Amino acid sequence: MSKNNGTEAAVFAAGGAAGGAGLAAIVGNMGLAGGFGGIAIGAAPVIAAGAVVGLAAYGIKKAFN
Repeated sequence: MSKNNGTEAAVFAAGGAAGGAGLAAIVGNMGLAGGFGGIAIGAAPVIAAGAVVGLAAYGIKKAFN
């Protein structure tokens, strides 16, 4: 992996994290409820999921290049 690829991957991850932060700010506190009971989901997991989505987008971009 060249330095340029690492930088580009970091940009995609940061963009995804920013998108996750924006989603968390819009939606607010979330939760899951089911047969197991209920669990709260804060902003951190949503931001982390956004970073993963950003890296997935980077991988898809690299697959087509």
